Amino acid sequence: QVQLVESGGGLVQFGGSLRLSCAASLSIFSSYDMNWYRQAPGKQRGLVATITSGGSTNYADSVKGRFTIARDNTKNTVYLQMNSLKPEDTAVYYCNARRGRGDFWGQGTQVTVSS
Repeated sequence: QVQLVESGGGLVQFGGSLRLSCAASLSIFSSYDMNWYRQAPGKQRGLVATITSGGSTNYADSVKGRFTIARDNTKNTVYLQMNSLKPEDTAVYYCNARRGRGDFWGQGTQVTVSS
């Protein structure tokens, strides 16, 4: 049974930092593209950052220069370092693993940025 478990969310002040982690019980974790999505109240879930199996990264325009996605294939874990946080970053953040028709999600972790 595949499990993705996010951690690291919480309440932070404007301009602060958080690091999210996602531990995945995936066979051959390194072969998956890993993504972070977020969903704010009343809004659709949107892609925040991607790191491919080959290590290439991509970011939503709204987080470029502030967020960094990384992976540690020895620990089956993907990270999202979030700096210079803004109130508009407040959302539930979800980890996603994708390979072919395989598409797996975590339960989400709440990030709240106070002004």
